[in-house]
Order: sequence, then C-alpha cells, then structure tokens
Amino acid sequence: MALATRDLRYWQTRRENAELSVPSPDETVVRFGMTVRLEGEDGKHVSWHIVGEDEADPHAGKISHVSVMAKALFGKAVGDVTTVNGKEWEIVGLKVG
Repeated sequence: MALATRDLRYWQTRRENAELSVPSPDETVVRFGMTVRLEGEDGKHVSWHIVGEDEADPHAGKISHVSVMAKALFGKAVGDVTTVNGKEWEIVGLKVG
C-alpha cells in the first residue's frame, strides 16, 4: 500500500506541474513538441518527435527532450548539421506536432 501511495503522490505532482508546450506553426528552429526530419551522412532518413520523458518511445519515433539527440537539435534550423555519437545528421525538415 505504501508503494501505491508513493506512486500516486508522484503522479499527482507531475500532473499539477505539467505545462502544455505547443510550438507556433511558423517556428523555424527545433524546439519541444516538434517533429524533426534528419538525413544521416549515409543518406538514411529518420524522423523524431520531441516529447516529454513520460511519452518517449523511440520505436514509435518519439524521443525525450532530455535525450542526447534532442539536446543536439534544439535551436537548430533546416540545413543545420549536428553530430551525435560520431555521426553527422542534417536537419531536412521541421513540422509542428
């Protein structure tokens, strides 16, 4: 019972402190809530939707805003290149949502 009570307090606090963050449709740099399309140096394309820690599911294309990849992308625009784990990625598209 103590474990359930602790978990309930944790989730209630998370809910009370949650903030909705919706990027504007004309956003030109990567930020929380956006979907980023990348092209790797090998020509492979991948898309990542940047979400909260509780929503992250890499197999579904959703990465946490605190992940190494998301942190490397924040503030960058289409055409910018970033390196993550020794591999270069070019931002080729941004989408809100």
